[in-house]
Amino acid sequence: MVRWAVLGPGRIAESVARDFPHVVDGELVAVGSRSLTRASEFADRYGIGRVYGSYAELLADDEVDAVYVATPHTWHFAHGTAVIEAGKALLMEKAFTATLPGAERLVSLARERGVFAMEAMWTRFQPAIVRMRELIADGAIGEVRGVQADLGAGRPFDPEDRLFSLDLGGGTILDLGVYVVSLAQMVLGNPTQVFVTGSLISTGVDGESSYLLSYGDGRSATLRAAFYQSPGAARVLGTEGWIDIPPRFHHPDRIVLHRPGQEPEEILAPPASAGYSLEVDEVNRCLAAGLTESEIMPLDDTLAVQAILQHAADTLGVALVDH
Repeated sequence: MVRWAVLGPGRIAESVARDFPHVVDGELVAVGSRSLTRASEFADRYGIGRVYGSYAELLADDEVDAVYVATPHTWHFAHGTAVIEAGKALLMEKAFTATLPGAERLVSLARERGVFAMEAMWTRFQPAIVRMRELIADGAIGEVRGVQADLGAGRPFDPEDRLFSLDLGGGTILDLGVYVVSLAQMVLGNPTQVFVTGSLISTGVDGESSYLLSYGDGRSATLRAAFYQSPGAARVLGTEGWIDIPPRFHHPDRIVLHRPGQEPEEILAPPASAGYSLEVDEVNRCLAAGLTESEIMPLDDTLAVQAILQHAADTLGVALVDH
């Protein structure tokens, strides 16, 4: 039984904690925040036994095996470093860090110390996405040649909200772009060229970002993220058919297989819970097997995605930093 802690009880941590009753071979035993009051309230909501008013106290707890970090993006590097140096397994909320150099340093540290680390890209563990990967591997749509994906979320402008704060790594690149880019990277691998366009809002973060990934052989991905509502659908295009991932593609309950001359085949594959427990299950499985990286969400994939996000930030002039 892996003993888990939450570092940073924010919005996404609430969703993960609610899903913990569905986790296999793991339990949520501790929470740490810079505010003891906030940590205590979080613990009360989810029946967590140990509460800490500082991250250092949490990481000094010898009865914590793994830590889920859910602080703002610009603090991921510092907090991830502290988790790894404490010798505890790290599940880092996406995006892994705010910058590519931060991600590279954090990955190097985890590998040097032999400590498990994984980005919390829950999409890769959704049953519908697992089934899609199986169909692709079996040649169900021939050779994959393209990916199309969009993810827009209506967010009214609030300069006090983390999503619009440059200091906290706000903007679509890290919050939404990471999903569309990770999907394309999972299916097509690493691009040879990346083209980005988008626009900034008054706080210095981007309000929309679009990506064209080229693979040098005609394969491509067209991707878009925005702070206004959009369908949130994705499509994987092959030489002998295509697979639709209906909205919202980052946590789907089905896929639709299309092949020439055949009726579309809807494949239902909903998760048994909200779906967050699946990424925790993967960490628990890897730890039980003595692994320091996941084969499904390897650190090299995280770095490849982070490189594209960094290019997008640089192209649009979003000055992201790691604290």
